[in-house]
Amino acid sequence: MALSFDNRYVQLPGRFYERVLPTPVSGPRWLARNHDLGRELGLDDEAFASEATLKALAGNGLLPGSEPIALAYAGHQFGGFVPRLGDGRAILLGEVRGPSGARVDVQLKGAGPTPFSRGGDGRAALGPVLREFLVSEAMHALGVPTTRALAAVATGERVYRDRALAGAVLTRVATSHLRVGTFAYFAARRDDDALARLVDLGLERHAPAARHGDGPAALRLFDAVLEGQAKLIAAWMSFGFVHGVMNTDNCAISGETLDYGPCAFLDDYIPSRHFSAIDHQGRYRYENQPRIGSWNLARFAETLLPLVGEGDEAVKALQPRLEQFSTRFEDHFTRRLATKLGLTGVDDALVDLASELLAMMTDGRSDFTLTFRALYEHAAGLGAGLSAHFADAPRFEAWQRRWRAAFDNDAAPRAERVEAMRRANPRFIARNHRVEEALSHAEEGNLGPFERLAAVLARPFDDQPEHDDLAAPPGSEQDEHRTFCGT
Repeated sequence: MALSFDNRYVQLPGRFYERVLPTPVSGPRWLARNHDLGRELGLDDEAFASEATLKALAGNGLLPGSEPIALAYAGHQFGGFVPRLGDGRAILLGEVRGPSGARVDVQLKGAGPTPFSRGGDGRAALGPVLREFLVSEAMHALGVPTTRALAAVATGERVYRDRALAGAVLTRVATSHLRVGTFAYFAARRDDDALARLVDLGLERHAPAARHGDGPAALRLFDAVLEGQAKLIAAWMSFGFVHGVMNTDNCAISGETLDYGPCAFLDDYIPSRHFSAIDHQGRYRYENQPRIGSWNLARFAETLLPLVGEGDEAVKALQPRLEQFSTRFEDHFTRRLATKLGLTGVDDALVDLASELLAMMTDGRSDFTLTFRALYEHAAGLGAGLSAHFADAPRFEAWQRRWRAAFDNDAAPRAERVEAMRRANPRFIARNHRVEEALSHAEEGNLGPFERLAAVLARPFDDQPEHDDLAAPPGSEQDEHRTFCGT
């Protein structure tokens, strides 16, 4: 079976995109394939292994039914509005309906220049391509909404950044590539017809239950997007994930994580930590992500004003909804913290317990992932020591007594809560120093460390003793504080 294309976006007027063909490359070869995802899309292993599929996912041919386009969008980059960005190195092959009937976008990233490239080469280097493959699939395994990676293909050519690098193309799958920046692009042009079309498409793709109802459709879409962002950022925070580039062109209205350039996971729990080499002020630091989520939603609300009403009427309809974001985020995040602690009651006592734990972790620079994992192991009776993760032992012991009392008195079945803890507290995350190590080997032609890390991260909640080195935090000589955008 091959991919079954059923393209919807290309039916919109031409101002929404530019038709463009991928640029062929000289020596395509497979780097990585996601067979499980391929089967979900209706692509069997034989078709995936074919020369025709390799060529198409490198840009040297077209899959039957694909209609390649580059999407138009704008974006607020580090707070500054850029009215025309668009897919400068990405080409949407089309929309695929899998056997389940679900519709997804299939996109090539690094497939050559487009009309939005602004003088760039439209290419991607092997390292950033494999990084997005690795981390996006790790996020999927953690249960975090995310775009996914279907394949990575080496091009046999060089790309030039600060130095010459091996080139590659990523095949990315998303429930759509509609962004806040897509709406901003047309709002800046006062194109209300385009905005109304995007609202209809957004509801159709991401909130079909809200397509029909009272009041403006734009309000129903805004509510759905706000809830999706609140859930997403709560999920990020619960695993110590720092996105690194929360620009509005990377804010997908689907509620999926989009773009894995300068992202990283916390090692030590330092809420002010940020990793991006170009985020000089720490705008997108770990602790600021909920605030930026609200900021991005405010920019989204601004684009919808013409579809909601005139003047103050529209503002009065959207402002109270926007103000719900903090409450919705806190609710989702608190519930995630409760699960991480093995508790089901969400009340002031739980908030105090979680806040005190995080404060101790901050003071002691505790490893975020391993501390919570040790808490699960202790609850499961696996004999894991806890006090070693905290600098102030008496303070921790007092906290532990309070937690143990709450844990023992929780009315929900203990076994269910312990299993929920396991599924909320991974043993393995995509630690930045291990990711960089795997990519360095891959750039030298050795894919073994990349494949090993990918296989381990596909089972993040399972104990895998033979791979315990991949769970360990970095040593002083390994600590990776800076990450870079793939461009």
